[in-house]
Amino acid sequence: MKKLSELYDIDSNIEIKDIKINSKEVEPGDLFICTMGVKADRHDFIDDAIKRGASAIVVSRDGIEKDVPVIKVENTNKELPLLCQRFYDFPEKELKVIGVTGTDGKTSTSTIIETLIGKDKCGYIGTNGYRFNGKEGDTGNTTPDAPILYKLMREMANDGIKYLAMEASSEAFFRGRMANLDFDTGIYTNITREHLNIHGTFENYIMCKSMLMKQTKTDGTCILNKDDEHYSEMLAACNGKVWTYGKDKDCTLYIKDYKVTPHHTLITYVYNEKEYQIDSPLLGEFNVYNLAAGILGALSMGFSMEEVIPNIKNIFVSGRMDLLKTDTPYYVMVDYAHTPNGIANLLKFVHTLDINRSIVVIGSAGERDPYKRPLMGETVLDNASFGIFTYEDPRSEDPKDIADQLVSSAKNHHKNYKIIIDRREAIREAVNMAKDKDMVLILGKGNETYQKLKDKTIYFNDEEEAYEAVRLRKEREASSVS
Repeated sequence: MKKLSELYDIDSNIEIKDIKINSKEVEPGDLFICTMGVKADRHDFIDDAIKRGASAIVVSRDGIEKDVPVIKVENTNKELPLLCQRFYDFPEKELKVIGVTGTDGKTSTSTIIETLIGKDKCGYIGTNGYRFNGKEGDTGNTTPDAPILYKLMREMANDGIKYLAMEASSEAFFRGRMANLDFDTGIYTNITREHLNIHGTFENYIMCKSMLMKQTKTDGTCILNKDDEHYSEMLAACNGKVWTYGKDKDCTLYIKDYKVTPHHTLITYVYNEKEYQIDSPLLGEFNVYNLAAGILGALSMGFSMEEVIPNIKNIFVSGRMDLLKTDTPYYVMVDYAHTPNGIANLLKFVHTLDINRSIVVIGSAGERDPYKRPLMGETVLDNASFGIFTYEDPRSEDPKDIADQLVSSAKNHHKNYKIIIDRREAIREAVNMAKDKDMVLILGKGNETYQKLKDKTIYFNDEEEAYEAVRLRKEREASSVS
């Protein structure tokens, strides 16, 4: 809590309890800042914010007079992170902040770092919400808006947390949510086509990803995947010293060899000319890279290989390759994969296992990049035995239109897919189709607990729905036998 006079050059002893950008969330004592959203100008909701108890308003328009103090700034969007820094007393200065950006691998790499450093010392913010010292919750976005981000950092610092591993999304850089945040370490995993509905061009997308490297402190560390095709663009943007990982012997962390099995991965890394034999619980080649990035993230904070290696066995990434305990002759896996690259990597790994068919349930989020949808569908049908296309957070779009776009390039696959719009029914159909040693993969949402429909957000969890589908099938089969 701060007085308004501590935030702005204004003679007012009004106490500000919190900062809000959504008038519906305003409570008595809050300061309402009128940012410009994708679809809304928050200046239009000033009266609603005041009605709900806002003590002061920050605007960028002239001529606004109300019964509460009105502070005029040049640009409310740019002002928001600056205001949050002042209000929460610059919590980022009390934390070592590690940002992770990339099309795929952000959640896994951030979670790996959190685990390697230790959950008693390192917090997490990202797709799976926030976690620190046993506290956890949802954030709404991969990288939350500045009021939530700085509030969480303040709570972490006050709770004795010293490090923060956070996902830094391209959209967050585009929206300016982290415009004034300097990172101690910036990690880049990979870039493939994504979010062009926001960025317009692939070049703009790469530029937003590179902002993490530009905002890494000069005495900080930029950690890059040397095997990614856009490595050179990221390298050019680096502000701190550069560390690399990959299959090049000159990498800071050299991936010398690895063997993926159905239950773990055996990896040989080389660091400082010394070989390390790693037994990782993470599966797939892509996780060999994610683990390499995570190890370097921990090392950049001053930890040693000898300190972090014992923690590798404890790594678990919620919503990633979650093989459900179904006690059935077929398998069910839930995963967050939703990009063509992520889907392809997952399916290629799955088919190295001792399975027969792969049956994929997948959709594509509404009001997001529509250009990737035909490629997503093609990737599923090129790599899976059967695809069931359904809705996934359709928002204002017609889910049937989205599904049609997903299969628009699938003319040569007319025998191995179907469209079932209702996601619950799609999951049940996939489970009912499965024969012995088949693998059902429910992709796109991981362990998230919601679906965003046209006019509301409903509770929906793919894992729970899958377990229910398995239960119903068992019940049906038992009754048919009796």
